[in-house]
Amino acid sequence: MTEEAPHLLTEDVDGILIATLNRPDKLNAISRRMMDLLTEAVLRFRETPELKVMLIRSAGRYFSSGADLRSGDRNVVSPTATSASARGIRENHRLNLNNMQQLWDEIEHIEKPFVVAHHAMCVGGGLEMSLSCDFRLAARSASYAFPEGLFGVLPASGGVSRLTRICGPHWARWLIMANKPAPADMALTMGLVHQVYEDETFEQDVMEFCRHLTRQNPEQMGAAKVAIELCAEVGRDSARQIERMANSALMLNPDYIRGMEDYLQGVGSQSKA
Repeated sequence: MTEEAPHLLTEDVDGILIATLNRPDKLNAISRRMMDLLTEAVLRFRETPELKVMLIRSAGRYFSSGADLRSGDRNVVSPTATSASARGIRENHRLNLNNMQQLWDEIEHIEKPFVVAHHAMCVGGGLEMSLSCDFRLAARSASYAFPEGLFGVLPASGGVSRLTRICGPHWARWLIMANKPAPADMALTMGLVHQVYEDETFEQDVMEFCRHLTRQNPEQMGAAKVAIELCAEVGRDSARQIERMANSALMLNPDYIRGMEDYLQGVGSQSKA
């Protein structure tokens, strides 16, 4: 029997941790093993100062077909089980769906940028993971869907909540209630993705974007990530206070002080010329 290939591959390139979903023969269905390896990669990214950006991508004709329902390792309460209850199902979603909710929350909270690159179809759990990332980049051939509606349920590992927050109820109804797919150009209109690149240059464009992020100030990006999340939850006046609090710390950062001094010296030199 041939040994199964790793479900996730990782490599470090120029301060970028690249994690590649690697089950192309299974349409990159998210297995328990893949979740374990992805969790390890996310935690290493969190704890390694030299790593500035994490890029999640995949190999094969799907970015991801969602959770692996055929392997038997997805801990879901069966509605036919005698011990099943609505409360038990709710708790199972929170705790046991291959730790999806916990890991997606951690990706959302780590004060470093996560980029996800969709070269092809992205559905279900793969889309829920992507919604927790800071930047979503699409190739022209990418498309998106939540097939949970086919089974009469909701994408409940952050799918409804994050999609509604990012794209609004208008487009959440399209993907979840109507169970309609969204090709890349529509996803851009929806605000689901930030940019659509041509298939031929997609990998290069994604890496250039990630390298661009590595050149940004890490303190500013971390503060911005927290501030943006908080501002999305509160009213305008409270959001203004969040801006002030975040900037009060950033303006004491030696990088800011040194940068402003260099800038002012440069302006002064130009005015004397």
